[in-house]
Amino acid sequence: MDFKDQIAQLASRVEKMLPQIQTEEATKNALVMPFIQIMGYDVFNPFAVNPEFIADLGIKKGEKVDYAIMKDGEPTILIECKHHLENLDPHNSQLFRYFHTTKAKFGLLTNGLVYRFYTDLVEKNKMDSTPFFEFKLTEVKEAEIAELKKFHKSYFDVENITNTASELKYLNELKSLLHREIADPSDNFITFFTKQVYPKVITAKVKEQFSPIIKRSFNQLISDAINERLKSALNQEKEKDVAEAAKIEEVTTAEPASGIVTTEEEIEGFFIVKSILRETIDPKRITYRDALSYFAILLDDNNRKTICRLYLNTKKYLVVLDDNKKEIKYELQSLDDLYQHVDILKEAIVKLESLKVK
Repeated sequence: MDFKDQIAQLASRVEKMLPQIQTEEATKNALVMPFIQIMGYDVFNPFAVNPEFIADLGIKKGEKVDYAIMKDGEPTILIECKHHLENLDPHNSQLFRYFHTTKAKFGLLTNGLVYRFYTDLVEKNKMDSTPFFEFKLTEVKEAEIAELKKFHKSYFDVENITNTASELKYLNELKSLLHREIADPSDNFITFFTKQVYPKVITAKVKEQFSPIIKRSFNQLISDAINERLKSALNQEKEKDVAEAAKIEEVTTAEPASGIVTTEEEIEGFFIVKSILRETIDPKRITYRDALSYFAILLDDNNRKTICRLYLNTKKYLVVLDDNKKEIKYELQSLDDLYQHVDILKEAIVKLESLKVK
């Protein structure tokens, strides 16, 4: 399983675990430690991850950081953890105090859901007041995965991250600024854009007239861009499905072997399952194999990775396998009933990915 899939799997588990996580210690064990492990660091090796790392503060001895990622006997990343329900803003100063007492180059403040990375871009050896990189585990984006991967043990390079940290910091700050301005344009923002299209003197009344126009223009621009990308993505998916359907038709119309005949209903069931799981896993990994008594839908075209089976010959059943490979049946009145078992199908994917079946 690659890095992106590991992060996605942790995110899916986190949402289910949150109701059971009641304390800060539970947050560390259930959310933060698995994250550190995914980042390539052995949480059970104090030479790699030092828990309760002591960061003395002058006359105040014995101050401890929750975790320190170690390299060559020195801390490189200090990690301060809070309960997953806590807002991180009030805690920046605590990590700030720890930072300058060690040789660590990066600070990470997290509640297990939100992760904020800090360094010393403004003043050497003094942690910045704002993070240069931040992401939310349950809403992580493709671009954020690429930045996060730089902190993985296999790719970690202080100089490389430091060189891109400044650009990343200002990129994120500008994105936040534009988001605020689009939602509620400031006077300077309105004046700047009004000057580009309005030839006369810009009075307070003119700015009042242009404020909703500018806001609507940006919203429409964003909406058009999103629709264009969605249209492009849907066209690509449609082309793939047409090509795949053509291949399937070619197979199903060929001379049947061993009495196995793949029916249109089975193919329809395959596409429904594939559609349900499209957001959970790459649809290219979902395949099928037909048998005499059932129709198997597989992960990675591997018989040992059965997502589900469809029995459609007489009575209709959706079947998943338990840990002992025993069939668990769910009766279907029609193939549309598959949509009632979305959670069961997604759980099957999570189980297969976590078991790493070969």
